[in-house]
Amino acid sequence: MVIELINTGSELMLGRVLNTHQQWLCRRLADLGHSVARQVAVPDTGADIQSAVREALGRADLVITTGGLGPTSDDLTRDFIAQLLGRKLHEDAAALGHVEEFFTKRNRPMPASTRVQALVPEGARVLMNAHGTAPGLVIETAPNPFRTGGTTSRLVMLPGPPRELHPMFTEQVVPLLREWFPSESAFLCRTLRTTGLGESWVEEKVAGPLKYLTDAGLEIGYCARIGEVDVRLAARGCGAQEDVAEGERIVRSAMGDYVYGTDDESLEQVLIRLLTERKQTLALAESCTGGYVAHRITNVPGASAVLLAGLVTYSNEAKQSFLGVKPETLAIHGAVSEPVARAMAEGARARNRADYALAVTGIAGPSGGNESKPVGTVFIALASARETLVLRRINRYDRETFKFVTSQQALELLRRNALNLPLPD
Repeated sequence: MVIELINTGSELMLGRVLNTHQQWLCRRLADLGHSVARQVAVPDTGADIQSAVREALGRADLVITTGGLGPTSDDLTRDFIAQLLGRKLHEDAAALGHVEEFFTKRNRPMPASTRVQALVPEGARVLMNAHGTAPGLVIETAPNPFRTGGTTSRLVMLPGPPRELHPMFTEQVVPLLREWFPSESAFLCRTLRTTGLGESWVEEKVAGPLKYLTDAGLEIGYCARIGEVDVRLAARGCGAQEDVAEGERIVRSAMGDYVYGTDDESLEQVLIRLLTERKQTLALAESCTGGYVAHRITNVPGASAVLLAGLVTYSNEAKQSFLGVKPETLAIHGAVSEPVARAMAEGARARNRADYALAVTGIAGPSGGNESKPVGTVFIALASARETLVLRRINRYDRETFKFVTSQQALELLRRNALNLPLPD
């Protein structure tokens, strides 16, 4: 089955809005065993939308569009597609009733412009929107005038806001996919997440041992991000589960403790789960990261069972007042130093009575460095009842990337120490 995705919206083309639909929909379709063959984004103009839909219908069994179903003057996807297919628009009573009910329940007057969302192309199936006013639409083209042989193609139009699109796809489109394409072969995908290594190093470690499986059809892919490399294993057919399981065993054997999680797990999620199970607590003392470590930790539901406090001690005075760093330590060694990082971690742990405390202090740049401590220098300290460890790293990145990489190194230091793993090089 050939699937194509069309994301409409001039804001996407201007870079004002991040196109998250492509990643979200492709992932959900892949989990169902369907791969997207092509994805495009086009502005809110008739020529562009119609050209993209015409081309997609000429190749695909299923075309999914996002956006352009709302009440404003630039929401014209339904109009342009109806025009392309030669289908008149009519006002659907059920769709109009849904729009009216939406405003009645909220005790708000219904703007006249919202009535346009009840317009439906002839022969279209309406997908009611439980989280907004714009309904989704399904059109079957039988025969398809744009495809050789005139075979049937299906067109699904979804609203743009993610909080509306996500539940509509999950609750209404997925059942249709299972009805339309019941014979699609089984598909299984597993992602193993690593940190602290480069993409080429990871491939060198796993490609050879996996070759006999890849020759037999196992798909392997690598996704490199700052501070992380994912290894993706995918297979189809009746032996998919066994092939992916064997591939995972091989990757884990080759990568060892560099694998920290699977699929969508983040390093902070893994840590919160680990410390929660052990009933252990954490305190944070941050300088150059400005609270970024705390931000990542508190993004995880249930973090309150672990995180006792997060202190952003940016100035020397704050390091002294809140963490007990001695003035002479700062004077002799400077704020960016191993002794200060050590004192920050130990002070945070003692003052919050935590099992662990992480501290970071560094030079994010672009200025402030010198020959002995260049821009990007950072000291990461971890204090526990057993010991205090301090790492020195050089992270030469822009400020935002510097903060992420430093936070990743700090969280990985905690993970390894908590699991009694050797420290990274």
